[in-house]
Amino acid sequence: MARTPSQLTHLNAANRPTMVDVGAKAVTRRTATAEALIKLPAAVARELLLTGHRTKKGPVFDTAIIAGTLAVKRTHELIPFCHPLPVDHVAIEVSARRGGLRITCTVAVEHRTGVEMEALTGATVAALTIYDMCKALSHDIVIEQVRLLAKRGGKRDFQRKAGP
Repeated sequence: MARTPSQLTHLNAANRPTMVDVGAKAVTRRTATAEALIKLPAAVARELLLTGHRTKKGPVFDTAIIAGTLAVKRTHELIPFCHPLPVDHVAIEVSARRGGLRITCTVAVEHRTGVEMEALTGATVAALTIYDMCKALSHDIVIEQVRLLAKRGGKRDFQRKAGP
């Protein structure tokens, strides 16, 4: 459900940006999963397969998982109105898919606000890390999409329907 500009939670009565006051919200378990899709040229995919997912910079997938996890924990430093959260769990997976890679990032917390931005940030930074580690092989790598797949907890749950 899309909101109208007058319903946006990050605007105050004077239509100025503000951080949402979550103090009165209940502390509940909140989770979110996001994905990033990366399109790889065939030569890059082949090179990663042949080298066990390594480049001269090191283990590509492992480094992406570590970078994504660090990004999750620092999301509030990057996105102005995100609350700092005591993250309970981060799981990042990198898997091969036709034409490239799929990164999923799942984040969980017990708090008053959700973790969608943390999951999206984790998936994005993991994808950027893969680009950085593979750009010497080709600059034709494309991060195709980053999107929220699901969220639980808070006022509304969300589950993306299957499809593009």
